[in-house]
Amino acid sequence: MKLSTAIFQILLGPLALAGAVPKGETKITYDGYKAFRVSTHNNPAAIKEKISKLNAVTYNVDNREHLDVAVPPQEIAAFEALKLETSVLHEDLGADIAKEGTVAAYEGVSAQAVPSLTWFNAYHAYADHVTFSSDLQAAFPNQSELVTAGTSFEGRTIFGIHLWGSGGKGSKPAVYYHGTVHAREWISTKVVEYIAYNLLTQYGTNTTVKAILDKYDFYILPVVNPDGFVYTQTANRLWRKNRQTRSGQSCVGTDINRNWPYKWELTNGASTNACDETYKGLAAGDSPENKGLVAFTLGLKNSKGIKLFIDWHSYGQYILFPYGYDCSLKPANYALQSSLAAGTAARIKLSYGTSFTYGPSCSTLYATTGDSVDYLDSVGLAQYAWTIELRPTGSGTGGFVLPAAQILPTAIEQWEGQKYLLAAA
Repeated sequence: MKLSTAIFQILLGPLALAGAVPKGETKITYDGYKAFRVSTHNNPAAIKEKISKLNAVTYNVDNREHLDVAVPPQEIAAFEALKLETSVLHEDLGADIAKEGTVAAYEGVSAQAVPSLTWFNAYHAYADHVTFSSDLQAAFPNQSELVTAGTSFEGRTIFGIHLWGSGGKGSKPAVYYHGTVHAREWISTKVVEYIAYNLLTQYGTNTTVKAILDKYDFYILPVVNPDGFVYTQTANRLWRKNRQTRSGQSCVGTDINRNWPYKWELTNGASTNACDETYKGLAAGDSPENKGLVAFTLGLKNSKGIKLFIDWHSYGQYILFPYGYDCSLKPANYALQSSLAAGTAARIKLSYGTSFTYGPSCSTLYATTGDSVDYLDSVGLAQYAWTIELRPTGSGTGGFVLPAAQILPTAIEQWEGQKYLLAAA
């Protein structure tokens, strides 16, 4: 759905400004928590069983090789007594969250002025992301429009920006990006915003960028899990799911990336326990966010088709393509996808030396069912459907908590990778 800038701001404003700690809740600080990477030796279930009696917070889900956990200060001794094979991610998670930087205020810009690159020097509140997208679009009214892709459980609009080059809007195959699917993965929002920023600001001066934007229409949704994102900034920095409540369930939230209506019924890559991080919901596509995203996706499919879909996440430094639901399957164009992923990884590495692993999602990382990439590949018929897991690797370098000083380097290396990919594809 297209929205004018004025209507966009009126619609989103009241909901976006809710920034206080939710009523009846105390903000979790994670002060004194120590985060560890635990080697699982391909048996994560055994490690989970050993730490099940501790109040540890799990970072990653079902990785065959390692499990990342944050342990509260009063249980660190008990955790270390388990004599597991570990390395340290955060000596004090709370302190590292503080180093991540205070969520900065965004002052906005005058009418039709281009926002400053200083936007990428800090993290920002949800309301400011809404304003930034509105300001960016207003600066390029002949090459962009604001769009929406449904409404969250708590009533926030899933906003985005649509970009185009010569030929006018909606005349080319789609390049389609999702950011902040999982609420705690803040860096993904900044990366897709940086790509949008550069596509628009460099179109008139960079022949490579002009060729890309003349070839594709871009649909960029920076925050597809707005309720969860707001919650990470007001109550719990490590929250993952949306904030959906369900009758008869005490635990909150559905994993949006396990709720897509494709292979949802399988049980090897998601959880049926509402308290788990990968809870799949009660039915395929039953979260409000997924309903809106599915409708938006099918609209792109039925228009000019989808050339490339990327679901941006953190962390681990992976480029992943189908399939998540079956580790024995590879896409029909596997050789081509592998070649493009290898080239993209090589181009990313040129900027700062950051290395990325690539391959089919299930066999490279872990099984996922009801996920976006498999849906976009098999139902959305995207020619390429990828997940990119951003910095860091997590091996002695932290996890979801990425210092603000790394926003621009992360965004720059991904922009270089995307320029290669979009030209090569």
